[in-house]
Amino acid sequence: MKILISNDDGIESRGIYELTKALKEIADVTVVAPLTEQSAVGHAITMKIPLRVTKHYKNGEFFGYAVTGTPADCIKIGMRNIIKFTPDLVVSGINHGSNTAINIIYSGTVSAAREAAIMDVPSIAISVTDHHPKHFEYACKVVKELALKVAEKGLKNGTMLNVNVPDLPEKDIAGVLITTQGKSKWDDIYEERVDPYGNNYYWLTGNLTEVDNHLGTDQFAIRNKYVSVTPIHFDLSDYETLEEMKNWNIEHENIIKEKI
Repeated sequence: MKILISNDDGIESRGIYELTKALKEIADVTVVAPLTEQSAVGHAITMKIPLRVTKHYKNGEFFGYAVTGTPADCIKIGMRNIIKFTPDLVVSGINHGSNTAINIIYSGTVSAAREAAIMDVPSIAISVTDHHPKHFEYACKVVKELALKVAEKGLKNGTMLNVNVPDLPEKDIAGVLITTQGKSKWDDIYEERVDPYGNNYYWLTGNLTEVDNHLGTDQFAIRNKYVSVTPIHFDLSDYETLEEMKNWNIEHENIIKEKI
């Protein structure tokens, strides 16, 4: 099995190092990741400035390719220009901090996996639920098991798995649940501050408003020490509203008569 690895925390993050080490036990891996941290860039791609790719080394050994772009850039250029073949699987992570509920829209980690899904490659995004995680062992175990299961069972084109693992030792994990994306979201606050020169600036903070209250949702699952595994796709159509709108009587065809 050949796996392409990326992330949004940057190629120097501990999470991608632990992920790469774990997946090398079951597959041939190639790392193509952002040179610098790209958290919360969503599915942005670089269009107006050139992308540069450099070989990246850790402890004197080649580790992977660093890209001066976004996570989605890494997947595109990784497949098209670096490895030049279609991998069996793309894995993005291990992210420092959870990616659940509405937050997945902003996540660069999820977007790397979603870009792979757009390119018809099975993919997994994996996160540990703390911005300063201490426990990667169980996340590595989970992602290896899921990688092998996806290789066996497959995923339909356009679908990826979004996985969140509590930052706990394995003995404290309550279990693994297949979940839906929750509806909890951040109440954003732009805190006004003053720089050393007396100029005002704004710093994004906020509080998570949790509205999910059952284990079938990703956010509630991780709050209760479960691993959440959520299949998601990039089709944003609201089919229920689409059917309701058929009663609005707004559909029509403009008939253009050819001039004689």
